[in-house]
This record gives sequence, structure tokens and C-alpha cells, in this order.
Amino acid sequence: MSGNWTEQHIPDQRGRVAIVTGANTGLGFETARMLAARGAAVVLAVRDVEKGRRAAARITGDVTVQALDLASLDSVRSAAADLRAAHPRIDLLINNAGVMYTPRQATADGFELQFGTNHLGHFALTGLLLDLLLPVPGSRVVTVSSTGHRIRAAIHFDDLQRERSYSRVGAYGQAKLANLMFTYELQRRLAPHGTTVAVAAHPGASNTELTRNVPTALRTPVTWLAPLFTQKAEMGALPTLRAATDPAVVGGQYYGPSGWGEIRGYPKPVASSPDSHDRATQQRLWTVSEELTGVTFPLGRAA
Repeated sequence: MSGNWTEQHIPDQRGRVAIVTGANTGLGFETARMLAARGAAVVLAVRDVEKGRRAAARITGDVTVQALDLASLDSVRSAAADLRAAHPRIDLLINNAGVMYTPRQATADGFELQFGTNHLGHFALTGLLLDLLLPVPGSRVVTVSSTGHRIRAAIHFDDLQRERSYSRVGAYGQAKLANLMFTYELQRRLAPHGTTVAVAAHPGASNTELTRNVPTALRTPVTWLAPLFTQKAEMGALPTLRAATDPAVVGGQYYGPSGWGEIRGYPKPVASSPDSHDRATQQRLWTVSEELTGVTFPLGRAA
């Protein structure tokens, strides 16, 4: 496609059902808003239902709200059951929600918060809903990663929950690296089915609430510099939207901003770190994620 990919390039979404996690604000809200504007039936899957309802009231189109706390496997299972009851098919599952640079905290199930929310919660949700996507030609699972997957990032199998050593940046890097590894392994397992594809995206540096946990010493500089180095949420959502709707997308691709350092700009296919493509680590992470969540996907092992 020539030229810059914008909201105007989103194809007609009428008749399609899209689940967007973390859609009450920021990137998720803009993703949901633009999909609804193109005719999709959009579900805002959010932790705070009241905030979700207020967000839904600001979106024109077919929009509903679903309670979902990715930091609780009980909540993930309950949300999946509700979604299955309400929707016999799903066209788009957009794993957008996330937390960033939080102090050391644990989820309801004892997982480190960033890994548990950003990766394990989405892993479980995807596994519990995947059989509603598999029969749908053109269905997609889009998982939002970050350039942070390159920064102090590794999958620490010997200390996944970072109980022995905790770094806000390192824990975020591990979670975002896990998002990519999950996408690549999921795509290999989906390939034989020929209907659903897995794609990843990242928003570059977007001015959203995600940075609210930046350490206090950095908060003032970040606030002052943000307008110079970040883009608005509606631009940051475009890589996700392209990954979700562009007919030219191929499973296993990764989309991000086209500008210098992938910080700002219109979306295009981008490369992820060499570590993210380590198949042995991807497969091990998949196995461990199934064990930790108790969720097994309706798919065979990747060839």
C-alpha cells in the first residue's frame, strides 16, 4: 500500500465482533472507537465497569461493556464465560490492556503484576475464547507489545515472578517480550487451521495514562518532554488497528510506527528483537503459561 496508513484505511467492519481489553482509556479507547465507527460490534473489556460505561457513552456505534480484571484468573474465566454466552463468534480479539513500571505487586493468583496482567491474563483469555475465532475466516488475535521488549528484557524462568530480584523496567521488558513470543508461537499453532492469524503491534511512544507509574524522580522530566517525543493516542492506536484490519496483514507480523526509532509515525511492519524469535524459549514459555494459568489451547503443538 502506498502512502500513510490512516484511520480512513480501516475497511468496513459491519458484521464483525471485536473484543478490546483495556478499552476505557488511551490506546484501547481509540482502537474501540475507530472499529465502532467502521461498523464493528465492539466489547470494551475493562477492569472498572463504571469507567467502561462512561467510555462507551463517548463512542458512536454498537458498544457494550464487559467486566475483566486480567490480574485475576477467576475474573478472566468469568469474563470468557460471559463473552461466550453473548457472542457465538468473535472476529477480533485485541489484547491491548497493560500495566507499566509498577512497584513490585502480585496478582490475585500470586503472579508478578506486570507479567501476570500483560502476558498471563491475555494468554488465558485467548485460550478460553479461541474456539470462537477458529471457525471465522479472517479472524485475528492482536496482542500489543512495546519497544520495551528490547530493554533489560529476558524470560527469567528461574524467577518468573521476580521474587528474588525486582526491577520495574526489567519486569515490564519481560512481560512485553512474552507478548511477542506468545504471538509468534500462537501463529505457528494456528497456521494449520488457515482461518485465524496472530499478529502483534506496538504504539511507539504514546501520550497515555500508561506512564502513571514512572518513578517519582523521573515524573517531572517525562511530563515536560512528553509533548516533544510522544504522539497522541489516536496515532498510537493505528499499528494495532492496521494489524487488526488491513487485508494485507500476514500472521506473525509485528506493526509499529514508521518514524525514527519507531517512536512516532504511521504504522508499518517492523522487526522485533532477535531474542523474541527464539523458538525454544517461545515453546517453553507456552508450556509454563499453560501450567500457571491452567488454560490449554484447542490447538496442537507447532511444527
